[in-house]
Amino acid sequence: MGKKILMICGDFCEDYETMVPFQVLLAVGHTVHAVCPGKKAGETIATAIHDFEGDQTYSEKRGHNFSLNASFAEIDPAAYDALVIPGGRGPEYLRMNDAVVSMVRHFFTANKPVAAICHGAQLLAGARVLEGKRCSAYPACRAEVELAGGTYADIPIDQAVTDGKLVTAPAWPAHPAWIAQFLAVLGTRISH
Repeated sequence: MGKKILMICGDFCEDYETMVPFQVLLAVGHTVHAVCPGKKAGETIATAIHDFEGDQTYSEKRGHNFSLNASFAEIDPAAYDALVIPGGRGPEYLRMNDAVVSMVRHFFTANKPVAAICHGAQLLAGARVLEGKRCSAYPACRAEVELAGGTYADIPIDQAVTDGKLVTAPAWPAHPAWIAQFLAVLGTRISH
């Protein structure tokens, strides 16, 4: 039986970090509800494509329109088994939304699985749920992880780290490791 997973997005969440986990989790039999504050099922959010092209930070290009399949105002986090937080610029704004922060805190208080990638750590820091946790993120978010009482996991960009039920990674090149570790925390079994 699949799990029911909540994905909290904001405008300009990173394209790959939104679409890939959404599709993978559906493909292995989970139900995923993607929501954004102020939006209803059927509406879209703009995504951004971040790439690493040799500059000091990533470049940003306009991504796809991502269709939401649930209405934010109707979400009860208690009805979900796990949470996914994509990176990009969305978390920068989501962390200032009291309803979103309350939802994130619910998953930690209830000890439910949480997967966050890249700038998703900004939302975790804003929700004050990183105290004593080991957390990876895009390197520019290191200070936020540490100021929130977490230990920054300085790992390669294609790796992920699990601390209890929290699975984090630096950016989309870590999808194989990040998604595999999240599936393990969810108890998802894939047989060949």
